[in-house]
Amino acid sequence: MKAVILAGGLGTRISEESHLKPKPMVEVGGKPIIWHIMKIYQHFGITDFVICLGYKGYVIKEYFANYFLHMSDVTFDMSENRMHIHERHAEPWRVTLVDTGESSGTGGRLKRVREYLGDEPFCFTYGDGVADINLGELVAFHKQHGKLATVTAVQPPGRFGALDITGNQVSGFQEKPLGDGGWINGGFFVLEPQALDYIADDSVTWEFEPMRRLAAEGQLMCHFHHGFWQPMDTLRDRNLLEDRWKSGAAEWCLWD
Repeated sequence: MKAVILAGGLGTRISEESHLKPKPMVEVGGKPIIWHIMKIYQHFGITDFVICLGYKGYVIKEYFANYFLHMSDVTFDMSENRMHIHERHAEPWRVTLVDTGESSGTGGRLKRVREYLGDEPFCFTYGDGVADINLGELVAFHKQHGKLATVTAVQPPGRFGALDITGNQVSGFQEKPLGDGGWINGGFFVLEPQALDYIADDSVTWEFEPMRRLAAEGQLMCHFHHGFWQPMDTLRDRNLLEDRWKSGAAEWCLWD
């Protein structure tokens, strides 16, 4: 099974980092966030990736082109113009990098990689969020229900702590409880290739017309995820993930 990762947006809400690199290349624990996402998929046996490039896509191309240099010790023999890589450390990934346009919508990017996907169902996610999601269960659920699309539903954490109050008496404090109880798009999908027929052109945003049409026609199912989930929309989000990594509480690191 293949996994498609969106990696072409501008990342304007994390411009402190994204003015130099695409948001999926912003680092957590010394590795780009897209690396963390790919490791989650690898944990469940999914190692064939199609990455949708756009803004500063060359940065991602250069990262994978020089992956051994990033991951291994290396000796440069300047006198002989030779390079020797020691103890090569690399994941068993096959990575297809596709230029999907600077200004394409999320749906447009997805439609542009159709030729690389074949006729089997595939996974699809954004290049800026992690979770301790069980992708094996997600894929099995998708295959069982027989519809065109499955979206992972999550409840986002609250941004602030909450007071437990009785009258005017504070009886307790909840550190960042879940939000208002609503379920939102958690960004981990499984799709049939026919779902891409719901995307008209490059300008289409996947989360609008295609998902709404799929839902209206009874072709969109949701799989509930009750565990850890965290997008990296802002510098604050990135710092939160970095803190969890450093403290050893990085719940999404299923491969450890």
